[in-house]
This record gives sequence, C-alpha cells and structure tokens, in this order.
Amino acid sequence: MGERNGPYTADFPKGSYVRIVERARLEAFMRDWHLHNPLQPEQLEYGGRTAVVANVGYYHGGNELYTLDGVPGIWHERCL
Repeated sequence: MGERNGPYTADFPKGSYVRIVERARLEAFMRDWHLHNPLQPEQLEYGGRTAVVANVGYYHGGNELYTLDGVPGIWHERCL
C-alpha cells in the first residue's frame, strides 16, 4: 500500500511505464493473496512485460490498483 509515496498517492501515476513482475512472483501472489481483486489466470502470461499505466484506483485502506494499456485485469502495486 503506497510503498514509495504512502497511501492514496500513486507510486506509478497515469502514463508511467511499469514492468510486471516475473511469472513466478505472479503465481506466488495469486496463491497467497486472499483479499480483494485477485489475479486472474490469464494475467500470468504478462509476467515480465512492460506496460503503461492507464488508470490508478485505490481499495479501501490505500491499496493501489492499476489498469495497464493493452493488458487485461486489475494489477496490485506488488505485481509491478
């Protein structure tokens, strides 16, 4: 939750280039994360790719949730 800039302040603002973590880390996140907005299986194939932040939203408590241009799904900051 806002590891760089604190809660409710995007670590990666709209238009930023981000790299999605490698597939093994996505698989671990998918296995261990049991709260809101879980990763979907189709997101795993995007591990290691670079994308541009299309939008930033926040879950209650300040968790950053990202949508990425040309990449499906909602992405937690821990996955970037």
